Amino acid sequence: MMRQPAFKGGGGRFGGGGLGGGGLGGVRFGHGFPMSRWVLRLMIANFAIFLLMAVRIVPAGAIEWLGFAVPLFLTRPWTAVTYMFVHGGFMHLFMNMLALFFFGPPLEQKWGSRFFLRFYLVTGLGGAAFSVLLYSLTGPTIMVGASGAIFGLLVAFALNWPDAKIFLYFVFPVPAKWFVAGLGALTLLSTMQGSADGVAHWAHLGGLVTGFVYLRYGERIGRFAHRALYKERPAPKRSAPPPPPPGRRRRRVDGDSLDEVDRILDKIRADGMDSLSARERAFLDEVSRQYQQTKGTEKKTRTH
Repeated sequence: MMRQPAFKGGGGRFGGGGLGGGGLGGVRFGHGFPMSRWVLRLMIANFAIFLLMAVRIVPAGAIEWLGFAVPLFLTRPWTAVTYMFVHGGFMHLFMNMLALFFFGPPLEQKWGSRFFLRFYLVTGLGGAAFSVLLYSLTGPTIMVGASGAIFGLLVAFALNWPDAKIFLYFVFPVPAKWFVAGLGALTLLSTMQGSADGVAHWAHLGGLVTGFVYLRYGERIGRFAHRALYKERPAPKRSAPPPPPPGRRRRRVDGDSLDEVDRILDKIRADGMDSLSARERAFLDEVSRQYQQTKGTEKKTRTH
C-alpha cells in the first residue's frame, strides 16, 4: 500500500533576505530582484495544477500517475519530472512557491533563464534519484512536490551569496551559508531516521547534494562524460597533401581549440567575463589574433 502524499515542504523556514538590490528594473521582490521569467512560469504551473486537482478537473487519483514511486518508475518514467509540479496540500505548495519566489529571481538573473531552468529540473531529478538510491529506507512511497528543486536553489543561493541574510521564521537573520549548512545537517539526520513523519527528507537531501555537485563539479563531469562517450578514433593514414601555394597559407584553429573556445564562452554566459582566469583570457586573445590573420590573408588573396 503506497502512502500519499509523502513529500511535504518544510514549514516557515523561508523569508525575505538582506541581499542588496540590482536587477533589470520594474517591481522588485524577495532580495531586491525583479520577478524573473521562469520563476513566474514555474509558479503559475504549480498553482494551476493544484487548482485543477482541487476543483476535480484533474481527478485526485491522478496523483498516482504524476507522483514518483520507485516500483512504478519503469512503467511511468515521466513521473521523475511531473512529481515536481504536484503537491499534497495548499501549505505544501505555498511554502515551496514562497521559497521559489525569494531565491529564484537572483539566480535566474545571474545565470540566465536557460541555465536556471536546467538547474531547477536537474536538482528535482536528483531528489527522485535519491529515492532510488535510498529505497531501502524510503520503501514504496509516492513522492510529490517541488522541494527537491527548491533545496537545490537554496544551496545555489548560499554558494553565490554566502553572507546574504535569510530571515528564519521571518524574524531571525541568519547568513545563507550557515542556514543551508544547518538545513543540510537536519535533512541528513531526518533522512537516516526514515519517513515516519510523512516527509520525504531524502528528496530534500537529493536536491541539496545534486545542486552542490552540479555547480562545483558539473563542468568537469561533463568533459569526462564527453571524452568517455565520444572517444576519438584514429584517422586512416593518408599521404601528406601538397603544401598550399605562397600567399594562400592559412592558420586554422584545430578542433580541440574550438572545444575550448566553446567552454570559455559558456563560462562567460554563466558567470560573466570576470570569472575568466588569466590563462583563459590569453587563450581567447591568441585565437582572436589567429582569426584576424586568416581573414587578412583571404582578403589579400582575393584582391591579387
